[in-house]
Amino acid sequence: MELYIFQKGFNFSQDGPGNRLVYHLMKCNLRCPWCSNPEGWAQTGGTPCTIDEVLNEVLRSRMMFFDGGGVTLTGGEVTMQLDTVKVLLTRLKQAQIHTAIETNGLSPRLPELFPFVDYLIIDCKHYDSDRHAAVTGLPCQSVFRNIRAAITAGKTIALRIPLIGGFNASETDAKGFADLFDSLGVQNHATIELLRYHDYGRGKYLKLNMDYTMTDEAKVSDETFLTMETLLRRRGFTLVHS
Repeated sequence: MELYIFQKGFNFSQDGPGNRLVYHLMKCNLRCPWCSNPEGWAQTGGTPCTIDEVLNEVLRSRMMFFDGGGVTLTGGEVTMQLDTVKVLLTRLKQAQIHTAIETNGLSPRLPELFPFVDYLIIDCKHYDSDRHAAVTGLPCQSVFRNIRAAITAGKTIALRIPLIGGFNASETDAKGFADLFDSLGVQNHATIELLRYHDYGRGKYLKLNMDYTMTDEAKVSDETFLTMETLLRRRGFTLVHS
């Protein structure tokens, strides 16, 4: 079995706890126009690596997993290579490596990975499934179901909201997210992180001969960010910054 990887490297505390070896996997089922890794969208390409090759690299690197670190699988979208990912995560757990995945949460098969994941990062881009579909390409009811399933399974969950002006970054949106998280029972079961839009990936679109459609409207002011964060805190949610 092979994983198709387009990027890898160490990162401290931004993709799970501690110092982590992060693998970016090919393929994604969404087309978020603000994505900073469009090179991971393609259904083919990347560097093929066998499970043994990845595991050997991880084991050689384990001295670097300080402060509770380990391995994080992200994308693209991790669940687009779910069967191979499941085998790798199983072997990492057998080797007592701390595991994390970052996912858009859409796959109905996501709970299959829960027994092998120590830290689960789920993007929650919108509380309105129709709006989510209009902008990213797919509805998001399955994200909500998977968040509930993760809570039921007792997973350590980090919810991330990419804040995009004109899409999900108003005070009305903050109330929408708060109502959603109330309905899912998120309090005391997950942290929430607000991630402001940035255009760091703009140059990649040019290299890939792709249109970058984001405008300055997408930028989120300090005032707007603070308003959303304050409202969510007042509703009883735990906000974090990585």
